[in-house]
Amino acid sequence: MKHKFNLKQIKEVGKITLINLLLLGFFVELGSLGFYLVRHNQLFYTRQPPSIEDMGLNLEGMRMEISIVERLHPYFGYAPKPGPDFRPGFKYNNYGFISPYDYPFVKTNENQFIVGVFGGSVASNYSIYEIQNGILETELREVPGLENKELIILSFATGGYKQPQQLLILNYLLSVGQVFDMVINIDGFNELALSSVNNEQKLELTMPSASHIQPLTNLANQSLSTKALESLLKIKQAKPRINQVVSNLKNCRMASCYTINNLAIQGLIKDYYQEVARFQRYQQIPDDDGGEGSVFLFYTQDSVLPEEKALAKITDTWVRTSTVMNHILSAKNIPYFHILQPNQYHATNRVFSSEEKAIAFSENTPYRQPIVAGYPLLLNRIADLEAAGVTIFNGVNIFDAAPEIMYIDNCCHYTPAGEHILSSYVAESIKNILNQRLNPPNLNLANEPLTD
Repeated sequence: MKHKFNLKQIKEVGKITLINLLLLGFFVELGSLGFYLVRHNQLFYTRQPPSIEDMGLNLEGMRMEISIVERLHPYFGYAPKPGPDFRPGFKYNNYGFISPYDYPFVKTNENQFIVGVFGGSVASNYSIYEIQNGILETELREVPGLENKELIILSFATGGYKQPQQLLILNYLLSVGQVFDMVINIDGFNELALSSVNNEQKLELTMPSASHIQPLTNLANQSLSTKALESLLKIKQAKPRINQVVSNLKNCRMASCYTINNLAIQGLIKDYYQEVARFQRYQQIPDDDGGEGSVFLFYTQDSVLPEEKALAKITDTWVRTSTVMNHILSAKNIPYFHILQPNQYHATNRVFSSEEKAIAFSENTPYRQPIVAGYPLLLNRIADLEAAGVTIFNGVNIFDAAPEIMYIDNCCHYTPAGEHILSSYVAESIKNILNQRLNPPNLNLANEPLTD
């Protein structure tokens, strides 16, 4: 039996449908307002226009305007292409480092105190956080002779850099006239994790990170596999989509719009990094002709080293290169401070919530085992560094008492709360050492230019 609807009934159904849709929209908006309030501790409608960082998006290293971020570098191995950065006041400068300044930086007045920061992405993020928040500058104002100094933080750190890149970059910068009043080196994770990846690829452990250098050299040699090329295309196609959703997020006038786009961007970013990891698995050093067809020379290994032997060599390099950095800087009366960074895969007394575990850990990462087995080796060599005159701070436990989530991914990077703890730890540790050196018998004139 067929039902016939007259115009009045159709209007009634339409009216009910519209009311339901309005009620649904109201409750979605109300729930989104609560979501935003809990997440950001402020009302959506009274907020300031959000930046990328305020939105909590992990876009580190994701250069939206170009498809290939890094470029081969004749001295550093590779370096990001100079260009804009999403953080206000920052850029990828003429050397490819994230900084407000081009290099070499020349003092504009004698009151400036130049601090060079070396390492990988954790050190790069530390530099950015320091420039934005000035924690080190505040602490150093309590050191006699530095009360009125203007700290200039210069980053020479990039994602994937590992020793001996810090040492080589330091020497190069000194050779072109860069002046330093203090140098900070934050490392440990990349040395173990990325050098272990090199080992698996039969690339000499001290060569630049295989995960970063191989895609570039394979592109230059035109030797990428079909799967790698397809993956690279997907990475390129993902960026405009991410850009569009980021733009939507910035321009949302309703909380529900923000919530929907926030969920969308999180999924897109997760897919992007999964594709990057897939691309890294697909690309390989071509060895069909023994490397004869390559225009690049890399030192390789005949075979994959056993884990114990590889980690021992990595640890020796870590100690040796930091010691040489200290010798070079001490000869110029420049204080050098080495920080061993915390990482979630090195077990400490920190208790992870279920929410943080879901973010911070992965069973499939190739980085877990090198950290689990390698960090104890680094810790055992701290005494050797100290005996060689290196001032090193063991930061592996600094997150133990923190109730907040510290990690933003299952690799090694920190939330703003984690960045604050790291910066505070570094600043207080350096301040204490400098104050000790100003009080006999601990004064070390050979390694301490506290005034210009």
